[in-house]
Amino acid sequence: MTVPHEATTGDTGTSRTPVSAARPAGLRGFAGRAALGLLRASLLVSPRPTVLLVRRQFARGVVDRTARLDAQAPAGVTAVLDEPYGPGADDVLDVFHPADAAGPLATVVWTHGGAFVGGTKDELRGWFRLLASHGVTVVAPRYTRAPEARYPTPVRQVAAALRHVQEHAARFHVEPSRLVLAGDSAGAQISAQVATLTTAPSYARTLGVEPTVDPAQLRGVVLCCGVFDLARLDPRSPLRDVLRACGWAYSGNRRFLDDEAFLSSMSVGRHVTAAFPSTFVTVGNADPLRGQSLALTATLQDHGVDVETLFFPDDHTPALPHEYQFEPGSADADAALDRIVRFVRRCTA
Repeated sequence: MTVPHEATTGDTGTSRTPVSAARPAGLRGFAGRAALGLLRASLLVSPRPTVLLVRRQFARGVVDRTARLDAQAPAGVTAVLDEPYGPGADDVLDVFHPADAAGPLATVVWTHGGAFVGGTKDELRGWFRLLASHGVTVVAPRYTRAPEARYPTPVRQVAAALRHVQEHAARFHVEPSRLVLAGDSAGAQISAQVATLTTAPSYARTLGVEPTVDPAQLRGVVLCCGVFDLARLDPRSPLRDVLRACGWAYSGNRRFLDDEAFLSSMSVGRHVTAAFPSTFVTVGNADPLRGQSLALTATLQDHGVDVETLFFPDDHTPALPHEYQFEPGSADADAALDRIVRFVRRCTA
């Protein structure tokens, strides 16, 4: 039965630690006139200079958050770090599970964000430990970022990581019949694509990526602050030049917005079916990508997919930016974690 769409959070309380800006944490600082001028000049030749700036900005922007996430990570969680899942240097993953796990557990495979060019799984290890402490196994794959790898390489890598954790299920306390795909920002997009190719054979053929799990194994999907349709990005956004560079780097095509085949294959909403797994979607009220989550949610509901949401009214205070769910000490982030845990338990019961 489809869970009714929830337009607001209800009473989640007042944030204990204000979230300071309504701009993605890793992209703060790019809206200055001089910085934007440099970015636009570089885009006449190559996306690489902008991509390198984006990576540095992501790394700087999450240093404090990473430290606070690590500080709140609970004891009693076992971690396997940088386990190889394939032949490439980036083909490694982390696994987290309760130290007292006596058998297989429902498993969340979480793909990190970073506009396809930045971010790392390592920055979220504290949060993954926190999630695992609620009685699940968490798997966090690394994937090769653009421009070193182009679309759909990360989709293939996440599929390969899924194969690996099934092959080593007993060692990792993974229950292969109770899997949940999850991700944030660009990682939400990648996870949504893997879920779509798993449940829609025609989409798998379009991407040229072989599914590594059966649809029955995939019990749910968690999508936080994702970008799901590049053709629907707001051209008025102050981050449009950054996003254009990231899209160029990821697609390999400077004019990717004119490449209908690329845009169509990236836009999961055009390919989902009623077989898409139960889904939880959340996004902050001040996230510039908010419309992406709203549109995909509506599409999934139109297909009769079981959807839960954690959305916020326009005037919610504090205004919640991109990746709000990773802000330690925030009542709204706590609410998001609670809803994610409850969703995972429900769909993997």
